[in-house]
Amino acid sequence: MRIGERLMPTVTIRYWAAAKSAAGVAEETRKAATLDELLSAISAGRDELARVVKLSSFVIDGAPVGVRDRGAVRLSEGAVVEVLPPYAGG
Repeated sequence: MRIGERLMPTVTIRYWAAAKSAAGVAEETRKAATLDELLSAISAGRDELARVVKLSSFVIDGAPVGVRDRGAVRLSEGAVVEVLPPYAGG
């Protein structure tokens, strides 16, 4: 790594329900430092997934993100980010 470069953690994204269908995979890995960066990366060129992501909730390593600013949510190496679209039922 050169001076001034940021370490970009590699994280696993797990998609559920409509997000899984829109992504075309159940799971993938990406590099991103924040949740906002990750969501931009996975949505790029995937219009249906971008639509689902806008409506989804997120859980990182078992902890719900809730209403926190996605740009302030830092990701760590090996984190697991779950994309949970809204669903009906009970």
